[in-house]
Amino acid sequence: MRRYARRARRTAPVRAVVFDIGGVLEFTPSLGVTDKWERRLGLPAGELNRLAGDVWRGGSDGTLTEDGVNRALGERLGIDQVIVASLMSDVWTEYLGTLNTELCSYARGLRPRYRTGILSNSFVGCREREQSRYGFEQLVDDLVYSHEVGMAKPDPRIYRLSCERLGVSPEETVFVDDNAACVEAASALGFHTVHFRDTAQTIAAIDGRLAAG
Repeated sequence: MRRYARRARRTAPVRAVVFDIGGVLEFTPSLGVTDKWERRLGLPAGELNRLAGDVWRGGSDGTLTEDGVNRALGERLGIDQVIVASLMSDVWTEYLGTLNTELCSYARGLRPRYRTGILSNSFVGCREREQSRYGFEQLVDDLVYSHEVGMAKPDPRIYRLSCERLGVSPEETVFVDDNAACVEAASALGFHTVHFRDTAQTIAAIDGRLAAG
């Protein structure tokens, strides 16, 4: 009986596809923001992230609000809020990147036959900006942002939360990410996984998983 149950889980039909954002639904190449601001502030290489590391973490896990991030950056870097606003404008430009229109169009076409979701390691303020620019809330059935739930990939809990909110199991879900560690963590939980390398490869891999049932 147990042997049959394990086999049934492995062969469960796919009912959902979950996408990462940065590097997948968005193209987010480095624009050299950290180097630019270290030069502007007269900081040695690596110093900006050393000084602001816990601020970035607080924005990622939701323990800081946007205002809290801005105040903390001003204090850590010794700059006023006008300069903080300029720094964060550059950070957001790099963070938001440009839309992967081909993959987003593909994702939109999966509904309503499949449930679709987003599972993203994020930063406080990104939901509003991504919604304004890209309309992700209309693209998929559910969005899980790390800063809103207080956990991040590759923590197994956040993958399970995404499944719970979509009403599916990991074995019924294809998960797409460009980060190998996040892909490996999902695979260990029973997800069908696709490691994003380029859009054509990813669409072909998802189609292959869906065709297999």
